[in-house]
Amino acid sequence: MSSLLLTGIGSLVTNDPAHGGLLGELLDAAIVVEGGRIAWVGSRRAAPAADSSADLGDRAVIPGFVDSHSHLVFAGDRAEEFAARMTGQPYSAGGIRTTVNATREAADEQLTANVARLVAEMRGQGTTTVEIKSGYGLTVADEARSLAIAADFTDETTYLGAHVVPAEFADDPAGYVDLVTGPMLDAAAKYAKWVDVFVERGAFDADQARAILRAGQAAGLSARVHANQLGEGPGVQVACEVGAAAADHCTFLTDADVDALASTGVVAGLLPAIEFSTRSPYPDARRLLDAGVTVALATDCNPGSGYSSSMPFCIALAVREMHMTPAEALWSATAGGAASLRRTDIGHLTPGARADLTVLNAPSHLHLAYRPGVPLISKTFVGGRPV
Repeated sequence: MSSLLLTGIGSLVTNDPAHGGLLGELLDAAIVVEGGRIAWVGSRRAAPAADSSADLGDRAVIPGFVDSHSHLVFAGDRAEEFAARMTGQPYSAGGIRTTVNATREAADEQLTANVARLVAEMRGQGTTTVEIKSGYGLTVADEARSLAIAADFTDETTYLGAHVVPAEFADDPAGYVDLVTGPMLDAAAKYAKWVDVFVERGAFDADQARAILRAGQAAGLSARVHANQLGEGPGVQVACEVGAAAADHCTFLTDADVDALASTGVVAGLLPAIEFSTRSPYPDARRLLDAGVTVALATDCNPGSGYSSSMPFCIALAVREMHMTPAEALWSATAGGAASLRRTDIGHLTPGARADLTVLNAPSHLHLAYRPGVPLISKTFVGGRPV
């Protein structure tokens, strides 16, 4: 098993508190990678020998971004819907059905090519782990094939049959919940790790969400929830009741919601590219952090409410619009995302962790927020291999 020594790291973010501060930052550092894992981290001068070496030119190195919320299996786009929003039309979840129609009509090859394109975009922007949801098929066959396609690109696949009630069940939402918790779940579960539900007016209420999440858990899936995006509602409380890993969006929260997230350890997933694209209020990250809630940042890349695959963009928005410090935003985009996925092998650069790391064309991680919109990713390593 060959080893690789990476030197010329001007600033290394480890996310290891043993090195001090939130980010465990080391200067003039080096890393040894072996067998796809981090074997050693420390000062360049103390670095052990390795079979090969590479000098990164005094660039900053950070853990690979962990994008814990995305919707990549779809066909078509909704650019006209975006243009309408920019002229004052408010966002609603109804546009999802437009993508459902296009996705149902698309061939597997078309859907696979689209996911491959978007994952490649993410890799080029430093993302090394991505969660991918279904939710644009909403039939037994389409949800199963969406998850089978997603599983070719990630281990973090999420069954979102409960995205919205499709048009053919408009007069029978209870019948659709029966389908989601029965035959559709049976077909989808073998391709999924997670079960999710959109708890919102116009989507699913608290009782429906509990039934869907409990059914998924009984089938061996872990829970996550779309919660409190369009207004105050029961989503966060349902997530905390069922022991979900994450409640994502968290745009409109009561004090009781914040307390529940803090006391249960459910991660609050914040998705600022959505607020940017919909002109909605941004979540109050400062309120959550000050209450002791674990926060993750993710893109929510999807063709409707926010079609960005860029975690650096989300970091810049979090710092500028949600009053996170640059260190908090980077931690939430790496270690926070790992916590949202209940992963201990990613989101940090410590011995034993997977060698997922991102090299910046910059001397410090601060440039991610300091230079928004600039392509700062020099190289991305997944499992110790450059991609």
